[in-house]
Amino acid sequence: MASNRKNAKFDIFTKIALIFVIAIIILLVLLPLANIFKFAMDPGGRVIFTDLPKSLVDQEIVKNTLKLGLTVGTLGTLLGFFLAYTQTRIEFKGKRILHVINLIPIISPPFALATAVIVLFGRSGLITRDLLGLRPTLYGYPGLVIVLTLSFFPVAYMNLLGMMKSLDPALDEAGSILGANRWKIFKSITVPLLIPGIAGSFLLLFIESIADLANPLIIGGGYTVLASRAYISINGDYNIPGAAGYSLLLLIPALLVFLIQRFWSQRNSVISVTGKPTGRINPIKSGPIKYLLLTITWFVSILIAVVYLTVIMGSFASIIGVNNALTLEHFRYVLSGFGGDSVKTTVILALIATPIAGMVGMLIAWLVIRRVKQGSQILDFLGMLGIAVPGTVIGIGYAITYNDAVRIAGYTIIPQLSGGGAILGGAIVIVMVYVIRSSPAGQRSGIASLQQIDPSIDEASASLGASGFRTFRLVTLPLIRGAFLTGLMYAFAHAMTTLSPIIFLVTADTPIMTQKILAEADQGRYGNSFAFCVILIVIVLTVMGLINLAVRGRKTTSYKPLAMVQ
Repeated sequence: MASNRKNAKFDIFTKIALIFVIAIIILLVLLPLANIFKFAMDPGGRVIFTDLPKSLVDQEIVKNTLKLGLTVGTLGTLLGFFLAYTQTRIEFKGKRILHVINLIPIISPPFALATAVIVLFGRSGLITRDLLGLRPTLYGYPGLVIVLTLSFFPVAYMNLLGMMKSLDPALDEAGSILGANRWKIFKSITVPLLIPGIAGSFLLLFIESIADLANPLIIGGGYTVLASRAYISINGDYNIPGAAGYSLLLLIPALLVFLIQRFWSQRNSVISVTGKPTGRINPIKSGPIKYLLLTITWFVSILIAVVYLTVIMGSFASIIGVNNALTLEHFRYVLSGFGGDSVKTTVILALIATPIAGMVGMLIAWLVIRRVKQGSQILDFLGMLGIAVPGTVIGIGYAITYNDAVRIAGYTIIPQLSGGGAILGGAIVIVMVYVIRSSPAGQRSGIASLQQIDPSIDEASASLGASGFRTFRLVTLPLIRGAFLTGLMYAFAHAMTTLSPIIFLVTADTPIMTQKILAEADQGRYGNSFAFCVILIVIVLTVMGLINLAVRGRKTTSYKPLAMVQ
């Protein structure tokens, strides 16, 4: 068997996959990041690090960032866990509807939720002031925690839901036969099996929250974080080296969290999937735990529904809260002229990037867990850099790198991809950003799923003479289909809703919806902004549903018999 593993490791497909992934990482991450490092080493960038020990302002910004990331990562992961556990372990009416509702925050622009929350719960909110007579302020840390937790918890929910559905119920049955109660089974069997997914979800939420730019600009108030400070350095101070210095500070906590996650999941790694799951799930039928979980699930779902109903109402109202007369003018504007061009362009580029991002994420996960022994942690970390670096800085890195042709020894290696005169109006570089920003989600969910699957399945396939490509296509991919589906859906949703990395790359030939939404909100035309959001959400939900049907419609319920891969 050792010989088979060695042959499988160095087969032609593995070599091609590794070269492809390394090329993607170099072109889409390392090259733009190298230019950011170059600017950060200028005097304007170095001063951030040299003055940090004595700058109380910068110290407070770093503390704010870490505090926000840890809070959102913890609350979002817990919320995603509770909702996923409710979906898989409790039978109740309306389960499918609540599942769809809980996915809406991840398929909407990041600032849509923040704007709607302010309209509902701000000092002049429809609920707080008009209904309850209260005038609270959501600007700052409390508002950011609420908005970011609601925005990002679906990532943890989708990841953990797929893992919980793949757990073998026979393990719970065995625990019951041995006399363990439900709490003992949950603590000793369920949670240890989910640790890779829990740790991976926390990592994603932590990095997403500290790198988020749109929400701190809208609802952050005086609570400054590193991402917003880097943006101000560029947009207000025109200090690119300073912005690069602040962005590098974000890599330190991201790297620490990554190392902790790796250490924790490796110490607690457990294998549960060895083929088709057996046994039947014994749902929770009564007791306080059931009603507590249902209360949390319904409360969160109703809150999300109310927030996005506000977005819908705002798209049809002349001026929501002031003049609620129904109108279609906002949609007429959005679907005509430049607005309609932005819708078409965004959908086309997202559809191009989605399968690429999904496959890149799965390939990296497969290489890290199954093929690459030495350097797998480095490959894993490099694959995660797409979201570890703030979107604003990635956008600037791309603008710097690809605004002119990349030349080596006088030869053009890469043509101009961004800025005026770029080929295809800069569409290629926007697709590149979509891919590298979306693939880490599939990578993390793929790694979490592969850590549950016994590697002897791949080894048995290789022993029967199957090539690496055939094993990957007919054995590995079907077993991690849930993670692949998660990666595809997240990739499309993230591409459609991303803003900060592409705001520096759009041109007159490539208008993007999120950029138009921000422009309309800046102009005070909230009805147009909400109409854009509604159309975007409908498009994303439709495509995600089609992806779900396409992937689940294939006859790959667990894995193909090994004899079929010879």
